Amino acid sequence: MTDKGTNLDPWYDSYADRTAGLSASEVRALFAVASRPEVVSLAGGMPFVSALPRELVTGAIDRVMSQDGGAMALQYGSGQGTPAIREHIMQIMAMEGIRGSADDVVVTTGSQQALDLVTRLFVNPGDVVLAESPSYVGALGVFKAYQADVAHVATDAEGLVPEALRETIAAVRSQGRTIKFLYTIPNFHNPAGVTLTWARRLEILEICRDAGILVLEDNPYGLLYFDQPAPQAMRSVDDEGVIYLGSFSKTLAPGFRVGWALAPHAIREKLILANESATLSPNSFGQFVITEYLDQADWRGQIESFRGLYRERRDAMLSALGEYLPSLSWTVPDGGFFVWVTLPDELDSKAMLPRAVKELVAYTPGTAFFADGGGRQNIRLSFCYPTSESIRTGVARLATVVNGELDLLSTFQGARLGSSRSVRSGVSMPPPNLS
Repeated sequence: MTDKGTNLDPWYDSYADRTAGLSASEVRALFAVASRPEVVSLAGGMPFVSALPRELVTGAIDRVMSQDGGAMALQYGSGQGTPAIREHIMQIMAMEGIRGSADDVVVTTGSQQALDLVTRLFVNPGDVVLAESPSYVGALGVFKAYQADVAHVATDAEGLVPEALRETIAAVRSQGRTIKFLYTIPNFHNPAGVTLTWARRLEILEICRDAGILVLEDNPYGLLYFDQPAPQAMRSVDDEGVIYLGSFSKTLAPGFRVGWALAPHAIREKLILANESATLSPNSFGQFVITEYLDQADWRGQIESFRGLYRERRDAMLSALGEYLPSLSWTVPDGGFFVWVTLPDELDSKAMLPRAVKELVAYTPGTAFFADGGGRQNIRLSFCYPTSESIRTGVARLATVVNGELDLLSTFQGARLGSSRSVRSGVSMPPPNLS
């Protein structure tokens, strides 16, 4: 080895080029701050697992361990996942109109790993992935790690805009670049909170089919609707052009780290091989416990209780925003975890965050959800974890920050105007102290 690296990392020059795409997300960077008890965190999308009755989980664990001492659950398993949990997954997906075979389900370590495996299978350095504007920060991190370029596609209150998709495909291909897939979160979008309409789902599928572009449908929130179910899954009408990603992280608990991909048959074979290469097998113990839970518990009733809990907290957030920040605009989610807030043009959500932390409130800057530097006018607020009372407190603190920033800008602009007038009259004035 001839290169010496750096003083901080002697192996710096030995890393593969793709490691340049590895970086901590803005969401993860907030965890240390948000975990402080005095801070109201409206940042992380953590499900409120305390609402899950402990006896349901401990009972499932006890029953698993009583079967031959848990020997099978504690052993290596199939790289595809156990047949029992794959059958349950098909029952869950049937609630969103999906039919198919459990043989085409691949169980993964959370849907995040499924996203990683799909990207690993399809993306070469410099390939293009289409994604909504904004998009899930964890997906953007995966695409960056595999050296993909993200082309954002505009969204509005009804989700991804079909005409914008057509224009983006045409623009990318006019540059001679290769598009590998469209990544979309159609239900209760993270971070935007919007839901893609049924008519748009059909149109987007037609656009991608005509263009020969695979669709990666990520749906962790679909069963967490508030008033009525979201439209049926895109996969329900196209089983050859769509890979569907699901997870137990939001409807049960993220600690089990069990998700899945439902893929066209040929892709499924490669996913299994990639899964075995990455982990040998997904979490056997988690699969056995979840299977036992689904066999014995009223899991549909438990999801319904989550819906009521999150609906109440969504309402608390919308009410607080209307009371404390009525001049701003925001999305009104019909399910899921998130509200997407738009700030006045002159504010910068990332620059404003340190002041918010001083006021004991945390949020996620919109910049975390863009690959092109966008999002400085936006913030993502999460209502899933804090109580309704804490949400109101957090939004009130956020209002103090926003209004304080606006007052500071107004003072600065007034001082600049006054300074300009004084210079013209021959009087020199010092600039304002903004420290």
